Amino acid sequence: MNGGAATVRPREHAARWRLLCLIGAVVVVLMALVPPLSRLARDSEYGAAIQFSLLAIVLPALVTVGAPWRLLGLAGNSSPDMSPRIVDRVADHRRRHRELPWSLAFIAADLCVVVAWHAPGAVAAVAQHGWLLPVEGATLLIFGLGLWLELVTSPPLIPRSGYLRRAVLAAFAMWAFWILAYVVGLSNHDFYRSFHHVGGSLSAAADQQIASAVLWFFAALAFVPVIFWNALLWLKTDEDPDAELLALARAERRRGMPPASGGVGGTAPTS
Repeated sequence: MNGGAATVRPREHAARWRLLCLIGAVVVVLMALVPPLSRLARDSEYGAAIQFSLLAIVLPALVTVGAPWRLLGLAGNSSPDMSPRIVDRVADHRRRHRELPWSLAFIAADLCVVVAWHAPGAVAAVAQHGWLLPVEGATLLIFGLGLWLELVTSPPLIPRSGYLRRAVLAAFAMWAFWILAYVVGLSNHDFYRSFHHVGGSLSAAADQQIASAVLWFFAALAFVPVIFWNALLWLKTDEDPDAELLALARAERRRGMPPASGGVGGTAPTS
């Protein structure tokens, strides 16, 4: 009884955590699309940076971790008599195609979309035409899911890469956002000319630097935990030589073969 309860409790905690992430995603959408943030995003660069960071970084991360696929009817409930649904088929395809170019393609596609929506022309268009904001949010969410599915588990979807490669890919994505922030913050002229600071309490240079810091902060907040967590798991699994030697010795005993002589430096028998 106790063993059964111990196995059920982590699943309940995981389900509760994923539900909280989905609720957080709904809150993020409301924060980004309605006043006061939507009004602030039309009047200041740092407001637009907060709105953009929520839609491009926070929202895809929360939806991916929340894993709403079964809730939306896009994935089955792991029952053997149920035919696989679209997300189940995608998960099976991802398990059979774990090559690095697939991961790089999805990450590169999202980063291209991020740069396109953060360009001065796109920012000015969104500020002038409010109907473009939901289009921006939907586009950033769709392509952002492609990036985050390569970094974190979203049952039944799992990343193609191992722990070390996930940490490297997350660092690559984070640095891409940081470079975008540096380009804006270190610009010698007004990067976004659609914002007017005449008579305002905040100068154009200060507004621009705060916007750069906002994007830098949100990228670090989202990607740094992923980097360190995957690096820690990699060190605890793949980089434990004692565990590998113990597993090798157990496998040899199961085959009825004596362990290789010579200790760690000895040569193992070839089959």
